[in-house]
Amino acid sequence: MKITVKVGTSTLTHKTGRLNIRRVEELCKVLSDVKNAGHEIVLVSSGAIGMGVGKLNMAERPKDMPTKQAAAAVGQCELMYVYDKLFQEHNHTVAQILITGEDLADQTRHDNFTNTLMRLLELGALPIINENDTIATSEIAVGDNDTLGALVAASVGSDLFVVLTDIDGLYTSDPRHDESAEFIREVREITEEMLDGAGGGGTELATGGMATKLSAAKIAMDAGVDMIIVNGQNPAVIYDAVDGEPVGTRFIAKK
Repeated sequence: MKITVKVGTSTLTHKTGRLNIRRVEELCKVLSDVKNAGHEIVLVSSGAIGMGVGKLNMAERPKDMPTKQAAAAVGQCELMYVYDKLFQEHNHTVAQILITGEDLADQTRHDNFTNTLMRLLELGALPIINENDTIATSEIAVGDNDTLGALVAASVGSDLFVVLTDIDGLYTSDPRHDESAEFIREVREITEEMLDGAGGGGTELATGGMATKLSAAKIAMDAGVDMIIVNGQNPAVIYDAVDGEPVGTRFIAKK
């Protein structure tokens, strides 16, 4: 299969903003193993601003755009250094692609992006994609990496889009604030009721909440791509998602 995996800041880092080394090492090992099994992997990774915040020893995520962009510039170097090192240990070559919303909105640039991505997969590389946070200026242009991941999954014709986040999946309401929230295993249509029950971002360093994931799910489903939201605390859950096991919340694509 061709699989797009999106990993959020809350999965990659501790609450301090510093890298969660054990989890990132496990993520790279699992993705390398899935790739070894013959699947093609595209990784959409958040974390540049969050890691920049940690490396610059900031007390909190910056509010102003220049400081966000500066943190992203520092954090993106750290992020790719870590990915390159860890994937190389499993004999996989990574490639970095940074894009903005304009790159996806303009047909010629979108085609160039897709052509590059497809050729990287043909060459056996593992593309790692992030929004170009040092250039883009509207949170930060595509809107969030959930949306970016869905657009990437649609662009390359993925069979599956896996979203690793800090919650087990979709609930009828936010389980962090509502003990009566019920887990939803499978979704075939995004309803207004679901959107109303979606909460905000889970951590101070993260920007995407469940609402953005539902918007991403609609993009994926309309493009014929199944999407699964799973808890990234244990990256080995990716094995179950790829094998079709009942984990997280699966959004069934319109075929």
